[in-house]
Amino acid sequence: MKKLLLLTTICLFGYFTESNAQAAFRLGVKGGLNFANFNSDFDTDAKTGYHAGAFATFKFTKLAIQPEVIFSKQGAKLDINGSELESNYSYINIPVMAKLYLLGGLNLQAGPQFGFLASAEQVYDGIEEDVKDQLKGSEISLGLGAGWDLPFGLTVDARYNLGLSDINDSDDSSAEAKNQVFQVSVGYRLFELGN
Repeated sequence: MKKLLLLTTICLFGYFTESNAQAAFRLGVKGGLNFANFNSDFDTDAKTGYHAGAFATFKFTKLAIQPEVIFSKQGAKLDINGSELESNYSYINIPVMAKLYLLGGLNLQAGPQFGFLASAEQVYDGIEEDVKDQLKGSEISLGLGAGWDLPFGLTVDARYNLGLSDINDSDDSSAEAKNQVFQVSVGYRLFELGN
């Protein structure tokens, strides 16, 4: 699955770069809220976090490719015998989104996201524990969403990142967990070249 996502991304990028010589290049910053959880055998609750980073958009008429570099605070909460276990994970995420533009700057988005674990802590009964060595250093997600590119440089996005790979570094299948993150973002295009 990972190789298929990577191959699809490369093919889409190649198609976009060859399809139209009148490409526009945009560079901007974005940030917003995360509503994160795990897909696991345990009944976890969502955790609110944030994300912030930068994006570059290569737009070819109605199609575009948008790589991003995003710092993202994720995790989940779990009730254990009346006490809360809170997982606080930080990722450096690199989504590569294909965008299909509709009317008036509205767009649909889909593409892979490659995540790299920056830090991982769990808090239980007020005690913090570093658990980075219990997690895999990278993960892959599928991003699906919609956005609106406004004419004065503002962008608004809503995206769901569906985790495809297990983040736990364990052979125990009952401990498997995958990131599930819903994001709402506001961005601003700092400059634009081309049409």
